[in-house]
Order: sequence, then structure tokens, then C-alpha cells
Amino acid sequence: MTTKGTPQRQTDLRAINNKIRGMKLLTQEIRRKLPPLYSQDEKGGNAVAHLKLFTPDSNWTWFLTEGSPVADEAGNEIDFQFFGLIDGQCKELGYVNLSELENVRGPLGLPIERDLYWKPKTLTEIAPEIFNREEQGR
Repeated sequence: MTTKGTPQRQTDLRAINNKIRGMKLLTQEIRRKLPPLYSQDEKGGNAVAHLKLFTPDSNWTWFLTEGSPVADEAGNEIDFQFFGLIDGQCKELGYVNLSELENVRGPLGLPIERDLYWKPKTLTEIAPEIFNREEQGR
């Protein structure tokens, strides 16, 4: 799922969604603390998830370990890309854009929320069934 339109339209949609949700998914503080993309590549299950997002009306959760701005050809930030553990229909590692997350609605029409009480955890702490098996395979 991708947000189409101009950067101004995306900014307008972001403001509307933040008002509906009552919070920003990516605050300036989180942006400063979140490691850049690829900085935890070699850590495996020891990579730390600094941000947890979830759908309050379904079973999808995003445990995000890294993120970096996405810029257009002129160098203007147009989105923000995350990497982390996604727990939905199955648990898998992957990339997701902020614009995608801001436009997702659960079955009752509720937007994704940020876990305000989240404390950073390693991926092994979050999904030991994946990462303990990975460690044993080495």
C-alpha cells in the first residue's frame, strides 16, 4: 500500500491522521533515538526494537529497530522508512514506510497507534521462537 500524491498532500494527510489518532507515530524524540537503516544488520536477535506500533482493533504489531528518511531527487524528505519485526499473519522481518502505516485502518476503521509505554527490547526477547532457532542453526 503506497500513498500517492504530492508531498503537500502527504503532509495534509499526516496532520489529519495525527489528529484522529491523537498522537504522532514518529516523534522528533523517537527519530533521534532510532538507529539509521542497516546499522543493526549484524546483530540478528540482539537488534533492539525502539518503537512499537499496533492496530488496536486487530492483531498486527510492528516492532521497529531502525529507520531513515526517504528523500526525493531534490533532497526533500518525502517519507520515512523503517525496518523491524512485523507480527501480522506471521512474524517476519521487513521494511515499511511511515506513509503506509499512517494510512492503514483496522477492521473497525481505527488507525495504527504507538505504544506509549514501550521500553526497548531485543528481537530475541520479543520473538524467541524465531531468534533462538536462528542461533541454534549457526
